[in-house]
Amino acid sequence: MFLHLGYETVIRKKDIIGIFDIDTATVTKNTRDYLFRKEKEGRCITVSYELPGSFVVCADKEGNEIVYISRLSAATLLKRTEEVF
Repeated sequence: MFLHLGYETVIRKKDIIGIFDIDTATVTKNTRDYLFRKEKEGRCITVSYELPGSFVVCADKEGNEIVYISRLSAATLLKRTEEVF
């Protein structure tokens, strides 16, 4: 199955490592450093340039982490992962 992150971005559900609320997760310096490092490595994809609501950490085919920043809330994305088609 797939998860639609917004606009034209779709990821496979089995690749998801975690879905995080951007407001609560970025309170800690470790999370901010992690996101900064992924952006510097070129492994951070911004789905929308609107105010972000969440970020999703995924694994690519080689096992490297990719971070998607979405305007959708973490709660909305979590609901979408539970939907059965």
